Amino acid sequence: MTETSAPAVAGQPRLILRLEGAALFAAALYAYWLTGTSWWLFVILFFAPDLSFAAYLVNPRIGALAYNAVHATIGPLALAAYGIAFGPTILIALAMIWAAHVGFDRMLGYGLKYPTAFVDTHLGRIGWQKPA
Repeated sequence: MTETSAPAVAGQPRLILRLEGAALFAAALYAYWLTGTSWWLFVILFFAPDLSFAAYLVNPRIGALAYNAVHATIGPLALAAYGIAFGPTILIALAMIWAAHVGFDRMLGYGLKYPTAFVDTHLGRIGWQKPA
């Protein structure tokens, strides 16, 4: 797969996916508020999933794998479910911070990465590069 052949969602489906991201962001903010946890924790940890960018120092394939692992909704949903079933409220709060980050990224058009390059996402190319 070359950079020019990375498939991406376009048109109305792309808009719907970005709106879903906004809805996830809003719902996670509300759920976080319900936990009663400090907003300082939210501010400090909101961009923590972006530390996965460091994996791109290895190569784009490892970078995409690490980025996608922490930018998919399954992780925060699993953590929230565990927190609801067994854990302290802090686990739910952490899951909501994580989910809010994922939703925020999707809302802005940052999708899951392809192993071709950091700029290739399922929601289209990102950054200042011209579309190929």
